[in-house]
Amino acid sequence: MSAADEARVLAAVPTGLHVDGEWAPAASGRTFDVHDPSTGDVIATVADADASDGLRALDAAVAAQAAWAAVPPRTRSDILRRAFDLLRERADDLALLMTLEMGKPLAESRGEVAYGSEFVRWASEEAVRVSGRYGTNPEGTGRTVVLKRPVGPCLLITPWNFPLAMATRKIAPALAAGCTVVVKPADLTPLTTLALVGILAEAGVPHGVVNVVTTTSAGDVCEPLIRDPRLRKLSFTGSTPVGSTLLAQASERVLRTSMELGGNAPFLVFDDADLDAAVEGALLAKFRNVGQACTAANRFLVHEDVADDFVRRVTERVAAMTLGRGTDDGVDVGPLIDDRAVDKAERLVDDAVARGAVVRTGGARVDGTGTFYEATVLDGVRPGSELLTTEIFGPVLAVSTFADEEEAVRKANDTEFGLVAYAFTRDLARGQRLAETLETGMLGLNVGVVSNASAPFGGVKASGLGREGGLEGIQEYLETVYLMTPDPFAA
Repeated sequence: MSAADEARVLAAVPTGLHVDGEWAPAASGRTFDVHDPSTGDVIATVADADASDGLRALDAAVAAQAAWAAVPPRTRSDILRRAFDLLRERADDLALLMTLEMGKPLAESRGEVAYGSEFVRWASEEAVRVSGRYGTNPEGTGRTVVLKRPVGPCLLITPWNFPLAMATRKIAPALAAGCTVVVKPADLTPLTTLALVGILAEAGVPHGVVNVVTTTSAGDVCEPLIRDPRLRKLSFTGSTPVGSTLLAQASERVLRTSMELGGNAPFLVFDDADLDAAVEGALLAKFRNVGQACTAANRFLVHEDVADDFVRRVTERVAAMTLGRGTDDGVDVGPLIDDRAVDKAERLVDDAVARGAVVRTGGARVDGTGTFYEATVLDGVRPGSELLTTEIFGPVLAVSTFADEEEAVRKANDTEFGLVAYAFTRDLARGQRLAETLETGMLGLNVGVVSNASAPFGGVKASGLGREGGLEGIQEYLETVYLMTPDPFAA
């Protein structure tokens, strides 16, 4: 992409708050800068909301709720379908925008546009399939009616690592269900969400249905909304500590919540695995999004009989990866999001090496412009290493070994998290056992990517509550109402 393309795409993005269908500055007039992590350059300056701006956004969502809930499901479906079409038409520009503010290679950004837009298409199809049931009660004395209705105004808090997909998989099902929303995107990557909201408005979403507040003071803006009795739903994707804080706030009002939190994904390679497939799966599970994904494999547990061969193969592939700015041709690994991410990767690798791990390739931060860390393979990671318990969120593939299936499962489950796991084996019965014994919300069996708009995404234990996507996704934005009526045939 040329500098002219970058300038054109950035110039098209609105930089104000979106409240009740209007773009406006923050009430205080404050702004903050958005940076390109590959260069450190400021690429945009956007409105920095305070608590009063958040409450104005909630006012708009509350005012629009009844009318939006009354819109026929087919009409809501058609609006979302138009938004899907617009996302696909503008895929190249959206991908470039994501790469500029987040850093991932352009090919991956294009993949995210395809993935993220699928949530919009899926929700458009689900909007017309919300249903209840009608039947005779067991005693025969009356009729049971169960219906679904929108939860009401929602607060949606999205992370920086997948700025389009994380927004669409919350916004789209909420709109399909008939809910209005206030969206708070991450301050590191707000531009993609602002562009998305512009597309939703163009597709026909009425004023007040989708409101966006960009801010560097997330707690100050969100806490008053969570405590406001008019808010009916909170959906958050981010770290477990922040999620715990939000749950504590939500508990005071028994506010309905969905939480997609941290992970510590194990990647199991058994001695009967197809190693070619396992290596390909490992590269996808680890290096997608520069390792900055909650679904990224964090602990590679490899059977001791095939560990040397596996490490040799992945090291050859990782050592050949090209590191650079995501807009450049042929780049495999872009920058990490900021200096804190680089510091964390460096600390975790240094700790593992100090405990006996061996660096097979990479293993260092890159000096100079941008926030880069080398694509890395660590072998022989020892018990007690911090990266076995801490989500590294970086391009570091860390290998340790196991002797049998029992040990593999024990090590895989030795974490407070349970978002996703991966396993490579040719043994079908073992695969079935793993599905029942691994403490995880999702399992990739002989695949390195599990995310799909048609499937329920979410975890167990400290990895969260609720599901996004699939048939289950829209249910997070619906209330169940039970109605009992008399027997219509009774005298």
